[in-house]
Amino acid sequence: MGRLYVVPTPVGNLEDMTFRAIRVLKEADLILAEDTRTSGILLKHFEIKKPMISHHKFNEHQTVEGIVNRIKAGETIALISDAGTPAISDPGFLVVRECVRNEIEVQCLPGATAFVPALVSSGLPNDRFCFEGFLPQKKGRMTRLTSLQEEKRTMIFYESPYRLVKTLTQFAEYFGAERSVAVCREISKIHEECVRGTLAEVIQHFTTTEPKGEIVVILGGKES
Repeated sequence: MGRLYVVPTPVGNLEDMTFRAIRVLKEADLILAEDTRTSGILLKHFEIKKPMISHHKFNEHQTVEGIVNRIKAGETIALISDAGTPAISDPGFLVVRECVRNEIEVQCLPGATAFVPALVSSGLPNDRFCFEGFLPQKKGRMTRLTSLQEEKRTMIFYESPYRLVKTLTQFAEYFGAERSVAVCREISKIHEECVRGTLAEVIQHFTTTEPKGEIVVILGGKES
């Protein structure tokens, strides 16, 4: 029987790719990629010449059985996403779960993920935190925000630049305009930035300065 490797890829700077990740991708029989065009650029940069197939949220329910069968037949398969660690707000959970159910060895390599550097550089408490990822866009959004009003741990959210100001404004309504927040964008890229302050201050900043890029929001928990 083969195995499944879950391989993180850089969220920005290609130098964040680990030596082990490169080796595993070069040795794999097949690479599952969220977007083969995006991953093709990465593989070409590191001179990795292995077959790729698409594995994303729109087809993973249909492809997972075939993937498990290929691993059972002896193939080593590597799973990557467009950036960061697969299954963290990206496809990957389903195939990992099915491999575990079928007693297939799964190894997840340590590596890049956007929220860890954002959390550490935010200056907010990081001894205990909760990762919320993307909030529901419509149904369930208000319920989720209400459920977090008493949360004392630092909270981590992913957000689109197009919805950032709206989301921060909702945070101010539910958590108070004086709650501490850090908005980190373009982690590990040329224009990396972390804007820190109260929700009111950061809302003002991004109201006058259009947010761009990939965004992680680090929100302070409720103080005792």
